Amino acid sequence: MSENEKKKADQIKLLLVDDEKGFANIIAKRMSKRGIDVTEAYSGTEALRAIRKADFDVAVLDLKMEDMDGIEILKIFKKMDPDLAVIMLTGHGSEAAAKDGIKFGAFDYLTKPCDLEELLEKIREAYQQPKHM
Repeated sequence: MSENEKKKADQIKLLLVDDEKGFANIIAKRMSKRGIDVTEAYSGTEALRAIRKADFDVAVLDLKMEDMDGIEILKIFKKMDPDLAVIMLTGHGSEAAAKDGIKFGAFDYLTKPCDLEELLEKIREAYQQPKHM
């Protein structure tokens, strides 16, 4: 396997789910520049469609979306792929709900607006879980 092929094989596959398209686009571009393969979904419905089509290593999931609650999506993700590492994103005031996400299998949570480097570090930590080693 060539060095380029090895890099591609080791690339983190991230599903980014947020109904704030501008925010999601910025995060996706910045993560892509850091070598992460990002798929964006702007609703719970799109997220479920995406996870049925492809395998992901990590999902970053907004807690509050118009069509579905993030906890509801998390529960479905965990039934479909128990090993999927999910990082919850929450706006101010819903930290308790994000902590509830941990109870349902989320890897961790961050509050919005989040620091890009902190998010990147959480994604890498989630990827380093035993299923990827």
